Amino acid sequence: MLSIGNQLTAEQRLSKAVVAIMGNDKYIALSGVLMIGDKTICDDVPTACTNGRDEMYGRSFVAGLTDAELRFLVLHENYHKLYRHLTTWRHLYDDNPQLSNMACDYVINQKIADDNHDGFATVIDGALLDDKYRGMDTAQVYNLLKQEQDSNDASQSLDNGEGSGTPTDDHDWDGAKELTEPEKQELARDIDEAIRQGAMAAGKMGKGSRDLDDLLTPQVDWREVLREFVQNTCAGNDYATYARPNRRLMSQGIIMPSGVSDQVGELVIAVDTSGSIGQAPLSVFLTEVKGICDTVKPDKVRLLYWGSRVVGDESYDMHELDDLIKSTKPMGGGGTNVECVTDYMTEHAIKPQACVVLTDGHLYAGWGQWTCPVLWTVLDNKHASPDVGTCVHIQSGDML
Repeated sequence: MLSIGNQLTAEQRLSKAVVAIMGNDKYIALSGVLMIGDKTICDDVPTACTNGRDEMYGRSFVAGLTDAELRFLVLHENYHKLYRHLTTWRHLYDDNPQLSNMACDYVINQKIADDNHDGFATVIDGALLDDKYRGMDTAQVYNLLKQEQDSNDASQSLDNGEGSGTPTDDHDWDGAKELTEPEKQELARDIDEAIRQGAMAAGKMGKGSRDLDDLLTPQVDWREVLREFVQNTCAGNDYATYARPNRRLMSQGIIMPSGVSDQVGELVIAVDTSGSIGQAPLSVFLTEVKGICDTVKPDKVRLLYWGSRVVGDESYDMHELDDLIKSTKPMGGGGTNVECVTDYMTEHAIKPQACVVLTDGHLYAGWGQWTCPVLWTVLDNKHASPDVGTCVHIQSGDML
C-alpha cells in the first residue's frame, strides 16, 4: 500500500515510532533490544503481541492509535522482550494465563507511565495501570492478583474487568515455546548483548540504570547451577544434550543440558591462573565441586590450571577427593587464552564427560571450540558473555 500525501501506512507509522524511540535519549539503553527480531503489521492480530523475539501489530488497532499511543505500544512490546517475560514467567502462565498476562502488563505499563510525564508515549485507554504495583516485579504483582482473585469480591472484578483495565496486547506464549533451543540461546545472547551495549551507551550519557545491570546478572545460585550441570553431564550419562533442557533453571535464564544414558565419565575443572582468581574463592569452589562429586561419583576429576598455557595437571580418583580441596593454584602469567585448555586436552587424549571453567572472563582469544558440554563460572565480571556452553556469573561476596 502506498502513502498518499501525509497519510502514512501502518508499516510506515510503525517504523516512524521505532525511529522516534531510538532517537530519544531517554531510551538509548533500549535501542539494541528494538533491533532484535522482526516487526510485522498483520491483518489477523487484534492488538499486538510478541513471542519474546518478533513483534506483530494489528493493522486495525494501529490505525486507531495516536502517534504517542503507538510509541507506547512499541515500548510495551519491547519491554516484554527486555524483561524476558515469556521465558522467565512461563511457570506463572502455566498456573494462570489470565493473571500472568495481567501481571506482566501492570509492571510494564507502570514503568512507561512513570517515564513519560512529557507525553512522548501515552498510555492507551483501558490499559492495565495501578499505582499500588509501582516498584514490584511480575511475580509480586501476580501473587497479589492471585490473593485478590481468591477472595469473592476481587474474583468478580477480575472476571468482569471492572476497575482493572484490560491487557494491552496478546502474549504469544505458544510462539515463545515453539522457538528451538538454539534459537532461544541465540535470543538470550542477543538480549544480553543489547543490554550490555545499551548500558554502556546510557552510562556515557549519564543515564545509567541499575535495572539494566540487574538484567545482566539475574539472581541465580551458582552452587545450584554447578550441581545441576555436573549431575546432568557426569552422573549416569553417556552424553549430554541441550535438546531437553532443565526447566527449573530455564526460568532464570540458564539453559542446562540434560543427560540421556548410563555411562559415568571424567570431569575436568579448568582454573584460570590470573591474579583475580585468588586462593580463597578457589578453595570454596573446589569444596563445592568435591561435595557434588561425592554424590555424582564421576570416574575421575581432572584439575587443569591454565593461563596462556596449561601449567598444572592434577588427577583425582574418587577416594582422593579430599586432596582436591587442598590444591594450590600455581602462579600464572603471560595472558589468558582458554584455547590452550582444549589444545592440551586434544594433545593428551583427554576426553571428559564435561568441563567446568573457573575464570574472570578476560580472555584475549575468544571462548574456544569445545567437544564436550562446558560450564563457565565467571568471577566478578558480569559483562562476560561466552558464545558457547552455559554461563553463570559469581560475585566474590557470594563465595563467602
